[in-house]
Amino acid sequence: MFRIVRHQEPQPDQSRTVCFEGRDYGGEISLFIVDNEPGQGPGLHVHPYSETWAVRKGEAEFTVGETTTRAFPGDIVFVAANVPHRFENVGMGRLEIVCIHASDTIVQEFL
Repeated sequence: MFRIVRHQEPQPDQSRTVCFEGRDYGGEISLFIVDNEPGQGPGLHVHPYSETWAVRKGEAEFTVGETTTRAFPGDIVFVAANVPHRFENVGMGRLEIVCIHASDTIVQEFL
């Protein structure tokens, strides 16, 4: 079995981030496809499972636990379960990043 979730262009007042929860389709992972303006990004949070990011375009600053680092197109960043983390678009253009959650649904606790 397979399913295709077709891209839909957001309305001007809508977020450009796409959320996919695998549970809705019989899948084992969930993800966000993020398209952020400079300065945007989620606040510090944790998940009870690991998260992996693939940077597609732009420059992101990640805070993972006590460490802050930058990631660029082609970089992959991983964080273990229950480690506080966040990222922010610190580049001059849009940030395109895929956030892969090792869970069939997204569980996120903001700190």
